[in-house]
Amino acid sequence: MNDVKKEDKSAAAHGKCMVSRRQFLLYSGASAAAVSTVSISLFPGTSEAKTMKAKVLGYPRKLIAKLSDLKDHQPVNFNYPNDGPNTSCMVVKMGNVKSGGGIGAKSDVVAFSYLCTHQGGPMQGTYKAVEDQRVLGQCPLHLSTYDLRRHGIIVSGQAYQSIPQVLLELEGDNIYAVGMMGLLFGHRENLMES
Repeated sequence: MNDVKKEDKSAAAHGKCMVSRRQFLLYSGASAAAVSTVSISLFPGTSEAKTMKAKVLGYPRKLIAKLSDLKDHQPVNFNYPNDGPNTSCMVVKMGNVKSGGGIGAKSDVVAFSYLCTHQGGPMQGTYKAVEDQRVLGQCPLHLSTYDLRRHGIIVSGQAYQSIPQVLLELEGDNIYAVGMMGLLFGHRENLMES
């Protein structure tokens, strides 16, 4: 019976890791401490916080229409937040249908971008009012449609984001665009520096 070899307890013989949980935590913690010590000594000054002024960009306040000039279901076109590419928008009075973000006595005046969030398809002329439904679309590229009563959420099609809504303010009879909720198609940020 002395001919029986002792079992080999090495990790290579078993084809698996033989480090205990305690050893792993000990070794990984020591390694992290060593790396952070080395990085601080190799790159001096990188671990210090610096005081910097915050860069705050505000949306412009732009007069886009007069409330008294708006007719039910007739969009008025404008560009916002600037006159650059992909900034085509519309403001529309949706005929006494209360809407998210709506202004006016009936909360039925809203504004949105005209560009589909999927691939930037132009949607001028696609506003529809059927019974109490108010939609923008279908996009000519992949048929995306947006519900304007509910902040422009996607109803159908390939898009996966709401259409950007222009935030509005009413001052007397003047309607002002004052901000944007959502990212305009083709922009990495809505406000570009001049």
